[in-house]
Amino acid sequence: MNLLMISGDSSIAHRSDGAFYEMLRRFAPYWSRIDILTPQADGASSRVIHEHVHVHPSPWHRALQPLYIRQKGAALLRERPYTLVTSHDFGFFYNSIGALMLLRGTTIPLVSEIHHVEGYPTATTLREKLWRATAMRYLPWLSHHVTGFRVVNRREVPELLKKLGVPTSKIHVLSSLYLDLNTYCPLPDVPKTYDVLFVGRLATNKGVDVLLQAFAQLTQSHPQVTLALRGDGPLKSSLIAEASALGIADKLHFVPRQTDNVSMVRLYNSARMLVCASTVEGNPRVTAEAMACGTLVLSTPVGIMPELIRDGDNGFLVPRDVDGLASAMRRVLDAPEFAANMAAAGREAVLSYEATVTIRAYAEGLQRIALNK
Repeated sequence: MNLLMISGDSSIAHRSDGAFYEMLRRFAPYWSRIDILTPQADGASSRVIHEHVHVHPSPWHRALQPLYIRQKGAALLRERPYTLVTSHDFGFFYNSIGALMLLRGTTIPLVSEIHHVEGYPTATTLREKLWRATAMRYLPWLSHHVTGFRVVNRREVPELLKKLGVPTSKIHVLSSLYLDLNTYCPLPDVPKTYDVLFVGRLATNKGVDVLLQAFAQLTQSHPQVTLALRGDGPLKSSLIAEASALGIADKLHFVPRQTDNVSMVRLYNSARMLVCASTVEGNPRVTAEAMACGTLVLSTPVGIMPELIRDGDNGFLVPRDVDGLASAMRRVLDAPEFAANMAAAGREAVLSYEATVTIRAYAEGLQRIALNK
């Protein structure tokens, strides 16, 4: 069975062998061959990984990605038959647009993979509002042209698709949480260097501005607290300025990029809590990784988080507002034994997402969709 994946992730095309690369290591044995079309990226080049996974980055600007998908995909289709095509869909949906152009006149099934919908449930910028408006119109139309949708949580995206008229039979929940629980685990010998940790891209939807304001409020009652940010992005300079204006610059630590999983595990273990203040997520991997490491997680109810966290039992589901987040952080610091018990329960909540099990379910789920088209 050959698989053609149309991806929005260009990391594997420029030798950044992170989560996608590691997922493919376990995923590849279920297929005879996998071809992956990716967007353009600096330093990207075609490569073969895991023996039979062929990566093809576009040489063109992202705006021309549908044309690249049609052109390169047609060349691949002439070389061999494909059991299934998947398109990673987000933003303005250029991947599925290209896939539909490619597959016109064929009987090859297409699965649209939607991890989350930009701007849903909360849009914070004009761009996100445009993305959300596009999705509300495009997804009902797309449902008539795909074999099915792969979604990665059981509530947020499935409920939206149903509201948009997508038949339940076309909605397939196949998780994207793949945790190596032998690597992501508690390390009792690692000291708690940071009180609060954020890991993620420094972008508008991550809510880092709300975190900084809540942390500033927290310092009024806990003046010795520390906050670590691990991430880069367009908001970094403005966040530094905001921290200075809030008077917390001396308590804020920018952690350098961790070059391997072992370093990330030590970083998670070095924090008393990890905060996710996002407005939009699918399966925020960092929260699950932190929970697997026995680090208490405070998260807005985005994506899969309401499925993982039982509020006040194995973590906190917090509103995306300054007072609510500050109050939850204060509760963690004021009751360390209670927090430790919650953190241990948090690890238990993610044990079912062990990588080998969930990746097998993903591969076999795609194969079932293809064979039952």
